[in-house]
Amino acid sequence: MTTEQLHRAPVLVGGEELPTAYAPVLNPARISETVGEHALGGAREVDLAVSAAVAAFPAWATLAVGERAAYLLKAADSIEAELDDLAVLITRETGKALHDSRGDAVGAPKLLRQFAALADVIAAASERPAALPRPGRAVTRYVPMGPVGVIAPWNTPVYLAFNSIAPALIAGDTVVVKPPEEAPLALSQALALLADALPPGVVSNVPGLGTEAGAALSAHPAIRRMIFTGSVATGTAVMQAAAPTLKSLTMELGGNDAALVLHDAEIDDVMVREMVAGVFGASGQICYNIKRIYVHSSRFPEFTARFTELASRIRVGDGMDIRSTFGPVTTRAQYDRVLALREETAASGAKVTTVGERLDPDGWEDGYFILPSVVTGAAPDSRVVAEEQFGPIIPILPFDDEEEAVRLANATEYGLAASVWSADSDRAWALARRLEAGSVFVNVHRVGASPASVPFGGFKHSGIGRTHGLESVFDCMELQAVVEYEDPSLLPGTDHWNALLEARDV
Repeated sequence: MTTEQLHRAPVLVGGEELPTAYAPVLNPARISETVGEHALGGAREVDLAVSAAVAAFPAWATLAVGERAAYLLKAADSIEAELDDLAVLITRETGKALHDSRGDAVGAPKLLRQFAALADVIAAASERPAALPRPGRAVTRYVPMGPVGVIAPWNTPVYLAFNSIAPALIAGDTVVVKPPEEAPLALSQALALLADALPPGVVSNVPGLGTEAGAALSAHPAIRRMIFTGSVATGTAVMQAAAPTLKSLTMELGGNDAALVLHDAEIDDVMVREMVAGVFGASGQICYNIKRIYVHSSRFPEFTARFTELASRIRVGDGMDIRSTFGPVTTRAQYDRVLALREETAASGAKVTTVGERLDPDGWEDGYFILPSVVTGAAPDSRVVAEEQFGPIIPILPFDDEEEAVRLANATEYGLAASVWSADSDRAWALARRLEAGSVFVNVHRVGASPASVPFGGFKHSGIGRTHGLESVFDCMELQAVVEYEDPSLLPGTDHWNALLEARDV
């Protein structure tokens, strides 16, 4: 592949590309193949992008919400015309199966349209009367906040970036995006289309390393809010960088999601299929995939056997191969970590059953391919249970009663999502309310189960704030009160100040 054929992710500010050095982006399915290259933007480029966002903010913020919605709809149409190309590019840079990449790519126009559709509701809620204890007038107003920084993750780069960008834009904020260096190409292509549909400076894109561009964006004094999706460790770094300028934050961080299979669960083909999808979707690299399965001891052998049998039908290969259930993991670091975790778990005495089919055995070592593994007999405090694996390995553990199940599920500093599986809906709902997680699902737990109309985010170390729906829009706005009294002399403390006036008259 020649340099001219490479996909590029340039720094884009005010509709113009800025000159920088570039770094390669490799195909996780064939690491000898360079898919493209991304700019190595740093503090200088971030400062130029933020300056453009500051300059564009007043005009964008003063537009009516409906006018901003019209811009978003125009951008959605432009991006939708490129969905096929975007999906292929996502697969080539992340390794995801093409069907997963299509769901990722379609998130851009879908989310722009969903948030544009909230325009009337946002306008109606943006200014409301407030009660006063004395005659007068008061309102509360939601007003645009200012430039917002977005740092997007590599596992679902387009969908999750636009899940942050769209609410900020409809709220009236300008946006500077730092794409993931591992998978910046498709997102940068979508952002170029978005920026072209909006006034100059409303959206800028600064590809670069997290330690350079990401750190500079998080620390920039003119950024009013940071929206970050990624690991707890990186989220902590973003928070530390944002702290000196007291930025507000939305952070969707890691998860170690528990699924509880109760004694009365219907362990049939449909249920087990849903569980396998919830575990191994995108090679296990989804923040709210199932990471731990707890099964009532009376159903443990049956469930484990059926789950393992269905998982054995998984076919692992290049994401561009339509036969692939899932592709390679995306990064070398994650590949090494999952394999080391698998070896450590086996060495501890747990049973590690590796299943599935290699679609291309000859090319297996050319990519970051990992077959799925099912773990039984692991200690509850072992790393494979206590830490987020973020790969195709799943521990299954028994429990004896529901009190134990709740205790085990909650025994973590993560709290992104969880699920309860039972034939008794009321029983499942009662148990769901006891789980310490931002989202709890009943008889489902996979990508697509969290609707855009329902707030999404984590408890504890799994996050701050919420994405999805109106909540995420108003999180990108400041709440202002405007108050007027007909007769301020009726307010408390008037006598004290009147005494000053009387003293002057004397």
